[in-house]
Amino acid sequence: MAVFLVAHGAWSAGWAWRKMRPLMQAAGHEFHVPSYTGLGERGHLAGRDVSLETHIRDVESVLAYEDLRDVVLIGHSYGGIVATGVADRARERIRHLIYLDAFVPKDGESLFDMLPEEARARMRKGAEETGDDWLIPPNPVPPDTDLADVAWIMARRMPQPIATFTAPIRLRNGPLDLPRSYIYCRRFAPGDGFRRFALAARQSPAWRCLELEASHSPQITAPLALFELLVEIAEGSA
Repeated sequence: MAVFLVAHGAWSAGWAWRKMRPLMQAAGHEFHVPSYTGLGERGHLAGRDVSLETHIRDVESVLAYEDLRDVVLIGHSYGGIVATGVADRARERIRHLIYLDAFVPKDGESLFDMLPEEARARMRKGAEETGDDWLIPPNPVPPDTDLADVAWIMARRMPQPIATFTAPIRLRNGPLDLPRSYIYCRRFAPGDGFRRFALAARQSPAWRCLELEASHSPQITAPLALFELLVEIAEGSA
């Protein structure tokens, strides 16, 4: 049995991983997907002071209070930054770190630092147009998403506090030396921002790089394929 802990993507929450739960449960794995402060069922806690540090502590606290050890930590998209922070602070609890079509930050980088200027400007403009300047509205869902899933997603996604995108990550314990894998989703959107992280992982002996025939949110569009790949990585790192 493996213990999985997910740092989910932006504008999302634990609900987005609902299709994965029965697959993990049937296989006997432990599966945790906590929602960040200000999103999902914790949306009522959103505020200007919610930052990247808040989200790192959200996930780190699950490790501590559930006393999770030998964990396979997954960071999806924006969650790659969150997972990096969690892994830095709780290295002794993490067996393997998986970046799922995710940002891989260096010490001192924010999500905005890893985006092109055009994308940053679009997000800031979106925040201004919502009537407030601290909430960034969601990006469009991948075009191959089933229409029923689109309706389900759009009813639940929420704007995200901008400080989660602008705050830099601070590694407290030096470079990460944990076993790491990168899963690159091949059905990328125009302006794909994750290929460079996959290429860097492929060129490093410290990483294992895999690909998935899916778009950016495979936990929704390709849950079985994602489940199989995650279990393969977990079993290979036991």
